[in-house]
This record gives sequence, C-alpha cells and structure tokens, in this order.
Amino acid sequence: MTLYRTLAPAALALLLAGPALGLSCMRPDAARTYQQLDAAEERYIAVHGELTFDETKLPETDLQDQGSTPESTPLPARLRGMSLSPEGFTTPFDRPVTLDVRCYGPWCAGVASGTEVLGFVELRESGPVLTLDPCYSVTIPEPDRKMLDQVISCMKGEGCEPVE
Repeated sequence: MTLYRTLAPAALALLLAGPALGLSCMRPDAARTYQQLDAAEERYIAVHGELTFDETKLPETDLQDQGSTPESTPLPARLRGMSLSPEGFTTPFDRPVTLDVRCYGPWCAGVASGTEVLGFVELRESGPVLTLDPCYSVTIPEPDRKMLDQVISCMKGEGCEPVE
C-alpha cells in the first residue's frame, strides 16, 4: 500500500503533464520570403509601413475547443508607408487592405495596431491582401534595417541570399 501511495501521485502527474507542444517556425527572413513570392504565380508588392486595424476583431483561441479557432479571419485594415521600387522603398503606399489573420491550431497571428511592418501584399482582383500568420512568414513586424536592405538588394538583382 505504501508503494501505491508513492507511485500513484507520480504516475498521475506524468499523465496529466503530457507532451509540451509548441509551434516551430523558421526565423523570418526577408530574402527568403522575397524569393518565394517572386517565384509564385500570384503578384506581390513589398511595403514598409504602419499597419492599422481594429484589434478587437482579432481571432481568439479557445484552448478547451481548439477546433473552433478559425484558420483564417479577414479584417479590414490600412497600410501606410512606402512600397518597393528598383530605387528602394520610395513609392508612397496608403491603401486599405484586407488583413488575412491566420491561425495554426491554437496559435494565432497577432500584432498591435500601429505596428511597423515589412509586408508582402498580394494583389488580388478583389483588392490587396496582407497575410499575417503566427510564423510571420509574409508579414514581418518591426523589421530591422538589415531586412529592408535585403529586400532592396533582391529587387535590384544585387544579391538575395537568405540568412538561414
């Protein structure tokens, strides 16, 4: 009976703990994203600017019912900044966009309204769409100068090597 009292709580703790699962993402890489989207059939433009939207409309995860979390939530947003040209980020861009907020299981993308982003905007017939996913694969919040310079170099054909 003593062995049972000693092992039972330990076994129960192991069963309840279960495996620790996390989202595994590659580090955002502006050159890699540029290359992938440049090769895509869809058309994209790179924009460096401020993203604004109603944060209260971001999807929320119900950890008790993860299946109810939507995979994609479209939100009206505005992107103000400069789009990429062969000379750099020199072309004014101030337009409404559809923000396509993605969730991967219980992990949903999220940034604060007013965040500076490097976004690759898809130009669809229905209008411009900016995808925001939990791995920041197409929209990179708070890009540093090196990321912006990478994309400019890619556009100019002067080298477009992913950081890896």
